[in-house]
Amino acid sequence: MSEATLVMLKNDLKALKLSTMAKFVEEHLRQAMEKSIDYGEFLLELTSLELRIRAENRLKRRIREAKFPLLKPLETFDIEAASGLDVRLFRELARCGYIKEHRNIIFLGKSGTGKTHMATAFGIEACKNDFITRFITCYGLANELIEAREDRELQRLLKRYSRYDLLILDELGYVPFSKEGAELIFQVLAERHERGSLIITTNLGFADWTKIFGDPIMTAALLDRLTHRAHIINCTWESYRLKETLKKRSLSQKEEVAEKPSG
Repeated sequence: MSEATLVMLKNDLKALKLSTMAKFVEEHLRQAMEKSIDYGEFLLELTSLELRIRAENRLKRRIREAKFPLLKPLETFDIEAASGLDVRLFRELARCGYIKEHRNIIFLGKSGTGKTHMATAFGIEACKNDFITRFITCYGLANELIEAREDRELQRLLKRYSRYDLLILDELGYVPFSKEGAELIFQVLAERHERGSLIITTNLGFADWTKIFGDPIMTAALLDRLTHRAHIINCTWESYRLKETLKKRSLSQKEEVAEKPSG
């Protein structure tokens, strides 16, 4: 292929928004000639490369836009330490079928049991399956909504939160909302009912949600929507963080004893 033809081919590929093919076409042409690869195989290799790079870039964008505070993938969650966890259900949920069905997941349990880790892991799996995902703490969302109302941007923000395939609300119950914040959170959750999926992590049992949202009638209505066809996972096992702290303390004490001179 002449240099002029190669230049025009690259320009055409760029115009078609096939940037990866444009970048690697010369290299693949050289390899095709050296290995006597036929036209069909050459084109298949080049298009496969384009699709793979696009998928990788799309995943990176999905994860970046989700705004996970830390990347905690599925394979780093210690299932063995979560005694009582329904492993079959856990693995089924990781396949993201609940998102297609617009169902919710609620993780209930004390601090340190891995609720945020599981929520993040499921969020990353959702990104891998090309679902638009957003992670935010409940307190952070309440503040964002209040600021949007003050700036007269509330409707725009509500529309944005209604469009996510999966919305992950972390740490419900750790910080109480103001009356305004509770009402706005309720509005977001009500508008997403049966339109998109939610994952909520909380250290409170359902009976205590009134402490956060204040109004018992609004809380009952919210729970009715959230728990309808939801997967509720009770994290009753021992705190990972507490277990690690006790383990380190025990190890430190043993080292101190070993270092003490005898006699």
